[in-house]
Amino acid sequence: MREAKLEPDVTSYSAGISACENGEQGQRTLVLLSEMREANLELNVMSYNVVISACGKGEQWQRALSLLGEMLEATLQPDCISYSAGISACEKGEQWQRALALLSEMWETKVLPDVSLLQRWD
Repeated sequence: MREAKLEPDVTSYSAGISACENGEQGQRTLVLLSEMREANLELNVMSYNVVISACGKGEQWQRALSLLGEMLEATLQPDCISYSAGISACEKGEQWQRALALLSEMWETKVLPDVSLLQRWD
């Protein structure tokens, strides 16, 4: 895009982040997220969700939890996908107490888990 003298926007960055996450390029998702911040683009829930998910796949549970905290600081309400990605990251990092704390936080904030999340705990 830059070679074509086009400025990336939230949508193009989000698409790039999603492609990197699907290609298991977790570190690259963090770079793109940083570039979004540098460009003063307003991050949205979807942007955070994809990066949190990539952190989980990369077994970076601490970073996933940090991003959930950043969402709240930015007055973005994590949704079911945000929490599910955070819980998955904690699960992969064997951080069961933190995963349960996130599940509890979901209930407290009235974010209902989907069926796939609840099946993990059977």
